[in-house]
Parts: sequence; structure tokens; C-alpha cells
Amino acid sequence: MVSIDLNSDLGEGYGAWKMGDDQAMLEIVSSANVACGFHAGDPAGLLKTVQTAAAMKVAIGAHVSYPDRVGFGRRDMDVTSEELIGDVIYQIGALQGIAKAAGTSVRYVKPHGALYNHIANHERQALAVIKAIKLIDPALVLMGLAGTPVMELAKSEGLQVVGEVFADRGYTREGLLVSRREPGAVLHDAAQVARRMLNFVRTGLVTAQDGTEIRIEAQSICVHGDSPGAVTMAREIRTLFQAESIGVRAFAGTA
Repeated sequence: MVSIDLNSDLGEGYGAWKMGDDQAMLEIVSSANVACGFHAGDPAGLLKTVQTAAAMKVAIGAHVSYPDRVGFGRRDMDVTSEELIGDVIYQIGALQGIAKAAGTSVRYVKPHGALYNHIANHERQALAVIKAIKLIDPALVLMGLAGTPVMELAKSEGLQVVGEVFADRGYTREGLLVSRREPGAVLHDAAQVARRMLNFVRTGLVTAQDGTEIRIEAQSICVHGDSPGAVTMAREIRTLFQAESIGVRAFAGTA
């Protein structure tokens, strides 16, 4: 059976402020990108999310970010390499502690928001993130935007990588994500998104914003946990995949 990983960004509430439905999403996805406190997430909430993921046998990833709670980690920051290395190690270490307490472990690292987009094509910060991962646990897999230079850079530095494609985001013809400041950046039609991902699994192609068919080498599909209707969208994808004999399971190798 053909299979693919389905991931979502979770643990993004903060105290009384709730973000997404982690419980419902964890019943659907195979991998959870769990916030580490820098863009979102409080310790008690993160522990609950990780405990639930462990009970449901969902793989855990550290969703590391710039220190930017007010901007939800979506504002670019010109931090030094030394600061970024420390920040990434700190966040992974915090989630590793929570995961150990929940009887599970962190398997991969997926940068969040502005950090994710910045390191895709900018070498200095990309190397800082890669170095941080190697320093804390070189067995951790880096999840990133498929087809971007950071993936080859990480592999050249000895890391395993998993490329991802976004179910609910628009793409440029260059294979990059449409800026959230532009129309069409976020997709909302669950049925359309599911068919789009079915086509991707079958062909490796995704239709860009301008109608161009672009090829993406990805082993994981992301549905953002904070998007409106995220649970409905993820469930629609999984239901369609099941009907088409496509399995959903956590990635289990290198890219």
C-alpha cells in the first residue's frame, strides 16, 4: 500500500488562549509538530498534547521558532548564529523533557513560521539550525520545505531530512509558499484540498497559484492546526486517502 505522513502544528495554545483542537487533530494525523514555548505553548498545555500524542502513537517533532510570541513566530528576525543555536537547543531540550515525562521521545525538528521560511533559502541561519540539531541529537530528522536549498545543506551536514508539502497553502511557480500577506495564501475548501493532495500522492505534482504544475519531492503533508476548519480539512484528506487505499503513517526513513 502506498502511504504518506500527515502532520500538523499543535500545542499552540497559551494559558487561557486556545489555538486549534489538538485532541481531534491527533486522532487524524501521524506526526505532531509540537510548539516549544517560543512562539506559542505553555508547559502544562504542551505536556497534555504530548501525552495525548503518545497515547495515540503519533510521532513527536519539535516545532522550534524565533522568540516571538506576540507575532506567533511569523516575523523574521536577524538573530546571530550563536543566539539561534542556543534558542533551538533550548527549545528541543524542553520538549525532550516533556516527551520523556510522557513516555515518548522527540523524533524530528520542524522550524516554524518565519524561521522555517528564512532558513529554506538563507545559508547562515540554516547552518545554525542544523548545527543546533547536531549538537543536541544528530539522530533527529529535519523536516522542511521540499525542494529548497536547506534540505540539501542538511543532508551534506549528515542529517536525515523529510520534505513536506502544504495541503492548505498556496504555492508560487518557484515552489515557495505564497506570502500570508497575499490573496490565496491559505486554502479553505476541504474537499478541494483533499483532491489536491490525492493528486499530489499519485503524481508528485501540485498546482501553483498561477496554474503552473510544479513537482514536489515530499514525504509528509502538513495541515496547519490553527487554520479555520483545520480538523475538517485533515479528516477529509484522511478519509479520501482511505477510500483510495493510501495509508497514513509517520515517515520511517531518510529523504
